[in-house]
Amino acid sequence: MSGAKASEKAPSANWILQHPTYQQMKELNVGESEQIHAAFLVYMDLTEVRRWKEVSCVKSLDLQVVLLEAREKDGAPVHTVLPLPVHQSLCHQSIRQVLDRGFPMLLCAVASDSTLVYQRMTDGLVTPDPPVGPFEDAGRQQHRKRRQHR
Repeated sequence: MSGAKASEKAPSANWILQHPTYQQMKELNVGESEQIHAAFLVYMDLTEVRRWKEVSCVKSLDLQVVLLEAREKDGAPVHTVLPLPVHQSLCHQSIRQVLDRGFPMLLCAVASDSTLVYQRMTDGLVTPDPPVGPFEDAGRQQHRKRRQHR
């Protein structure tokens, strides 16, 4: 019995480095291993947790980073996701280059503990949706009542 256990292949200490998608990202030669690791964590989140469709890796020649392109669901528009280690800085020009690809953009900050925070980026300012629910402006009603009682 002990001989059979010894002959079994032990799992790799770091399975991420052996994953085919991680290997594919490394072959893009972006140079920054932390950004590749961040891109892989975002890839796993999109595919395994959020179940996004058609997730693929693309090299940004200008930024020298791995971008991800994916659909939130079948038939939905393609989104570009920029995975970025949280300590890495980003300038407006970099954001502009990703937005100029023509797809909606998500910036994903990746912390050292693998926490992911997604931020939707847009071309220009976006007006927020109005609040939903039975809200009343109590301040105005009280003001009107005071006027009526005078």
